[in-house]
Amino acid sequence: MVQLQEIVDEHFQEGQAGPEEDDADYTDTDSEISEESEYDPSDETLAERLYALRDMVPPQTRGYIANTVSTAGNAVKSVLSFSGKTLWVISSSALLLGIPWALAWAEEQQMLEMEKEMKMREMGGDLLTAGTGSSEGSTAQQVGAALGQEAKPAL
Repeated sequence: MVQLQEIVDEHFQEGQAGPEEDDADYTDTDSEISEESEYDPSDETLAERLYALRDMVPPQTRGYIANTVSTAGNAVKSVLSFSGKTLWVISSSALLLGIPWALAWAEEQQMLEMEKEMKMREMGGDLLTAGTGSSEGSTAQQVGAALGQEAKPAL
Protein backbone atom coordinates (compact mmCIF):
# COMPACT_ATOMS: atom_id res chain seq x y z
CA MET A 1 0.00 0.00 0.00
CA VAL A 2 1.14 3.53 -0.71
CA GLN A 3 1.90 5.66 2.25
CA LEU A 4 1.89 9.48 2.14
CA GLN A 5 4.36 11.42 4.15
CA GLU A 6 4.32 15.19 4.62
CA ILE A 7 7.57 16.96 3.93
CA VAL A 8 7.93 20.39 5.50
CA ASP A 9 9.74 22.94 3.41
CA GLU A 10 12.44 24.92 5.21
CA HIS A 11 11.28 28.08 3.47
CA PHE A 12 8.00 28.02 5.40
CA GLN A 13 9.79 27.54 8.70
CA GLU A 14 11.73 30.79 8.41
CA GLY A 15 10.28 34.17 9.40
CA GLN A 16 8.97 36.51 6.76
CA ALA A 17 11.12 39.47 5.80
CA GLY A 18 9.48 42.77 6.68
CA PRO A 19 8.69 44.87 9.70
CA GLU A 20 9.39 43.54 13.10
CA GLU A 21 6.67 41.96 15.13
CA ASP A 22 6.51 45.13 17.19
CA ASP A 23 2.90 46.26 17.69
CA ALA A 24 3.92 49.83 18.48
CA ASP A 25 4.12 50.67 14.76
CA TYR A 26 0.70 49.22 14.06
CA THR A 27 -2.08 51.77 13.78
CA ASP A 28 -5.73 51.22 13.15
CA THR A 29 -6.74 53.19 10.06
CA ASP A 30 -10.33 53.71 11.23
CA SER A 31 -9.31 55.35 14.47
CA GLU A 32 -6.66 57.41 12.68
CA ILE A 33 -9.22 58.82 10.26
CA SER A 34 -11.75 59.58 12.93
CA GLU A 35 -9.32 61.22 15.36
CA GLU A 36 -6.48 62.79 13.39
CA SER A 37 -7.98 63.43 9.97
CA GLU A 38 -7.82 66.85 8.34
CA TYR A 39 -10.96 66.10 6.33
CA ASP A 40 -13.51 68.92 6.35
CA PRO A 41 -16.95 67.90 4.99
CA SER A 42 -17.98 71.52 4.47
CA ASP A 43 -15.40 71.77 1.64
CA GLU A 44 -17.11 68.96 -0.27
CA THR A 45 -19.43 69.90 -3.13
CA LEU A 46 -22.79 68.31 -3.85
CA ALA A 47 -21.39 66.68 -6.99
CA GLU A 48 -18.58 65.07 -5.00
CA ARG A 49 -21.06 63.76 -2.43
CA LEU A 50 -23.31 62.30 -5.13
CA TYR A 51 -20.31 60.77 -6.89
CA ALA A 52 -19.27 59.10 -3.62
CA LEU A 53 -22.70 57.49 -3.36
CA ARG A 54 -22.31 55.62 -6.65
CA ASP A 55 -20.95 52.53 -4.90
CA MET A 56 -24.15 52.21 -2.87
CA VAL A 57 -26.17 51.54 -6.04
CA PRO A 58 -25.78 48.08 -7.60
CA PRO A 59 -24.12 47.96 -11.04
CA GLN A 60 -27.30 46.74 -12.79
CA THR A 61 -29.29 49.66 -11.37
CA ARG A 62 -26.52 52.10 -12.30
CA GLY A 63 -26.56 50.73 -15.85
CA TYR A 64 -30.34 51.07 -16.05
CA ILE A 65 -30.20 54.64 -14.76
CA ALA A 66 -27.38 55.53 -17.16
CA ASN A 67 -29.30 54.07 -20.13
CA THR A 68 -32.49 55.88 -19.11
CA VAL A 69 -30.71 59.22 -18.77
CA SER A 70 -28.94 58.68 -22.09
CA THR A 71 -32.22 57.80 -23.83
CA ALA A 72 -33.95 60.86 -22.33
CA GLY A 73 -31.05 63.09 -23.36
CA ASN A 74 -31.16 61.77 -26.91
CA ALA A 75 -34.94 62.30 -27.04
CA VAL A 76 -34.59 65.91 -25.84
CA LYS A 77 -31.82 66.49 -28.38
CA SER A 78 -33.99 65.08 -31.18
CA VAL A 79 -37.00 67.19 -30.17
CA LEU A 80 -34.91 70.37 -29.99
CA SER A 81 -33.30 69.60 -33.35
CA PHE A 82 -36.69 68.96 -34.99
CA SER A 83 -38.14 72.11 -33.41
CA GLY A 84 -35.24 74.19 -34.69
CA LYS A 85 -35.59 72.82 -38.20
CA THR A 86 -39.35 73.40 -38.15
CA LEU A 87 -38.89 76.96 -36.92
CA TRP A 88 -36.37 77.56 -39.69
CA VAL A 89 -38.78 76.30 -42.36
CA ILE A 90 -41.66 78.40 -41.02
CA SER A 91 -39.62 81.58 -40.68
CA SER A 92 -37.97 81.27 -44.08
CA SER A 93 -41.36 80.53 -45.69
CA ALA A 94 -42.81 83.60 -44.00
CA LEU A 95 -39.96 85.71 -45.32
CA LEU A 96 -40.09 84.34 -48.85
CA LEU A 97 -43.89 84.20 -49.24
CA GLY A 98 -45.43 86.41 -46.58
CA ILE A 99 -43.50 89.62 -47.03
CA PRO A 100 -44.07 89.89 -50.80
CA TRP A 101 -47.78 89.10 -50.29
CA ALA A 102 -48.05 91.74 -47.53
CA LEU A 103 -46.37 94.34 -49.73
CA ALA A 104 -48.66 93.53 -52.66
CA TRP A 105 -51.74 93.72 -50.40
CA ALA A 106 -50.62 97.07 -48.97
CA GLU A 107 -50.06 98.38 -52.51
CA GLU A 108 -53.52 97.20 -53.53
CA GLN A 109 -55.06 98.95 -50.53
CA GLN A 110 -53.17 102.11 -51.42
CA MET A 111 -54.48 101.93 -54.98
CA LEU A 112 -58.06 101.50 -53.73
CA GLU A 113 -57.68 104.51 -51.47
CA MET A 114 -56.27 106.56 -54.35
CA GLU A 115 -59.20 105.58 -56.58
CA LYS A 116 -61.65 106.51 -53.84
CA GLU A 117 -59.92 109.87 -53.37
CA MET A 118 -60.01 110.51 -57.13
CA LYS A 119 -63.74 109.79 -57.21
CA MET A 120 -64.31 112.17 -54.32
CA ARG A 121 -62.29 114.92 -56.05
CA GLU A 122 -64.14 114.34 -59.27
CA MET A 123 -67.49 114.56 -57.50
CA GLY A 124 -66.38 117.63 -55.57
CA GLY A 125 -65.43 119.33 -58.83
CA ASP A 126 -68.79 118.40 -60.37
CA LEU A 127 -70.61 119.82 -57.38
CA LEU A 128 -68.70 123.08 -57.53
CA THR A 129 -69.31 123.55 -61.26
CA ALA A 130 -72.98 122.62 -61.00
CA GLY A 131 -73.63 125.51 -58.61
CA THR A 132 -75.63 125.84 -55.47
CA GLY A 133 -79.00 126.15 -57.11
CA SER A 134 -79.45 122.49 -57.92
CA SER A 135 -82.55 120.78 -56.69
CA GLU A 136 -80.85 117.57 -55.65
CA GLY A 137 -80.17 118.63 -52.06
CA SER A 138 -77.15 119.54 -50.01
CA THR A 139 -73.57 118.83 -50.96
CA ALA A 140 -73.20 116.17 -48.27
CA GLN A 141 -76.22 114.33 -49.63
CA GLN A 142 -74.86 114.48 -53.15
CA VAL A 143 -71.42 113.12 -52.07
CA GLY A 144 -73.06 110.37 -50.03
CA ALA A 145 -75.30 109.38 -52.93
CA ALA A 146 -72.34 109.22 -55.28
CA LEU A 147 -70.44 106.95 -52.91
CA GLY A 148 -73.47 104.77 -52.29
CA GLN A 149 -73.84 105.88 -48.70
CA GLU A 150 -76.47 107.77 -46.89
CA ALA A 151 -75.32 111.14 -45.56
CA LYS A 152 -75.53 111.43 -41.79
CA PRO A 153 -75.11 114.65 -39.88
CA ALA A 154 -72.03 114.81 -37.63
CA LEU A 155 -72.70 115.08 -33.92
